[in-house]
Amino acid sequence: KMEDIQIIAPNMMKTEEETIPGISRQISVSEFSCHCCYDILVNPTTLNCGHSFCRHCLALWWVSSKKTECPECREKWEGFPKVNILLRDAIEKLFPDAIKLRSEDIQQNNDIVHSLAAFHKYGNDQISITPNAGRANPQRGGGFFSGVLTALTGVAVVLLVYHWSSRESEHDLLVHKSVAKWTAEEVIFWLEQLGPWASLYRERFLSERVNGRLLLTLTDEDFSKAPYNIENSSHRKAIIMELERVKTLGVKPPQNLWEYKAVNPGKSLFLLYALKSSPRLSMLYLYLFDYAETFLPFIHTICPVQEKEDLITKFLDFKEPTWKQWREFLVKYSFLPYQLIAEFAWDWLDVHYWTSRFLIVNAMLLSVLELFSFWRIWSRNELKTVPHIMWSHFWKVSTQGLFVAIFWPIIPQFICNCLFYWALYFNPIINIDLVVKEVRRLETQVL
Repeated sequence: KMEDIQIIAPNMMKTEEETIPGISRQISVSEFSCHCCYDILVNPTTLNCGHSFCRHCLALWWVSSKKTECPECREKWEGFPKVNILLRDAIEKLFPDAIKLRSEDIQQNNDIVHSLAAFHKYGNDQISITPNAGRANPQRGGGFFSGVLTALTGVAVVLLVYHWSSRESEHDLLVHKSVAKWTAEEVIFWLEQLGPWASLYRERFLSERVNGRLLLTLTDEDFSKAPYNIENSSHRKAIIMELERVKTLGVKPPQNLWEYKAVNPGKSLFLLYALKSSPRLSMLYLYLFDYAETFLPFIHTICPVQEKEDLITKFLDFKEPTWKQWREFLVKYSFLPYQLIAEFAWDWLDVHYWTSRFLIVNAMLLSVLELFSFWRIWSRNELKTVPHIMWSHFWKVSTQGLFVAIFWPIIPQFICNCLFYWALYFNPIINIDLVVKEVRRLETQVL
């Protein structure tokens, strides 16, 4: 009811007929009155229908009725109502004394203060969901563009999956093929992946037609003398150590992203999404359950002991991280977890030129979005809710992981490839849109 939200201010009744000397005897406070409290408009808020009300009156109406409609004509408003700045400034210049007294009365009313806080919280939630609400033309254009972009990216994913599926049959063959069955060309392919320095010995291996069976019989002494003549001891050590890994596994160990995905399709998809949505929890999981195989290579890559180290050699012999490495890792882990992912991708630029750049850009965007999330919590004085948010996030991530683990055996490989390439190449496009929306939402709050 209208009388339920009417504000009683007896000391303001005398201003009903206040006029402005020197301008016009006909302009009075009553011409700028709110149709809820029938007093002068304070922070006038104009709805889509054209009616204006005090902002606190609109808040009281919304709290009591829970309706997003005009208190006078009952037309629903779109988006979240904003203060009519032009009308507010005009009223404050025309009736400064009346506005000052009215504002003091409003600030002393606890019911109004609580209603305004609840109303603004509702508005912030609405803005975060639909940041372009109230902007009819841009929203329609953006929606159409987003639909076209989604359709194009869907087509691109299908084409990309087809391209990579046809490529895996020849490029990732060695990770599934027994080393004893390798041809001389495949041995050369394995050798060249050890590093740029390995090309020095390409012709020597080709001239001897070294196949998989012969490779398994070679020793350090054989490599040091003719016909191989590998005089560099560090090169011989790298070849011998990698050859020992091949003998242990029976196949070529994965040495790049695509080979790792071919050998570990489930883990690669899990890491891609887990590191994107919850990097700290994911790294903790790797430390607890996948220390030697994944975490050690990761920490030695992002926190190297030496500045310049060969790309393959540093993956051959892993030692326990030093205290300096742990210190650097923990600082970045706590404050900039996505930077760790960007540094890891940066280290693979020579191997994955475009893919690494996609990962670096996505990590930067995710860092910005995380900062926006922290700022939102801080600005709303919701620090006490952080433990609850963290627990809810942990429960959500754990539930999703368990769900995927249960249904993984029955999920078609084509679907997994679509999800993998979507997260790898098209998430940056989505995150750019999210960053733009967050910036617009921040601008709206400032206004």
